Amino acid sequence: MIALTQRLDDLDDETTIAGALVLTIAQRERTRFRATLDNGQTVVVQLPRGGSVLRPGDYLGDGEGFVVRVEAALESVSTATHPDPWKLLQAAYHLGNRHTPLEIGAGYLRYHHDHVLDGMVEGLGLVVVHENAPFQPESGAYSHGSPDHGSSHGHGHHHASGGVHAPD
Repeated sequence: MIALTQRLDDLDDETTIAGALVLTIAQRERTRFRATLDNGQTVVVQLPRGGSVLRPGDYLGDGEGFVVRVEAALESVSTATHPDPWKLLQAAYHLGNRHTPLEIGAGYLRYHHDHVLDGMVEGLGLVVVHENAPFQPESGAYSHGSPDHGSSHGHGHHHASGGVHAPD
């Protein structure tokens, strides 16, 4: 079985892509798992722990020339739209208050389908459509590819005692 152990940034024109690794957002957040490529071949992903979430268009390799492309799987999502950006902002605020992973796009918000959230968003005046679509939520203001939230992590502030954010 092929072990995909590396993220690949720069591919040359000669690189052959062996297949697509189609993953849900939950799978793309993990660093170690078994999966089946779109061509039926089974692989194991063994990336260094603490890496960033895999994104559609990323490439993984085994270090010996075997390369696959990451793609987003279709997931059961709700897509909310409204022509007024302020309404979208209001809905994003309320969804964020519920710690809901949220994809923010031009003219839409997308989250994992949930009839309770759908009702709330519709109550704010948005149109909600349940569909199967790729899902790529925002990664968060403090995520830099590592779950470590230590005292110094490169985003313009440090943590005072008790985990309170204090400016540098």
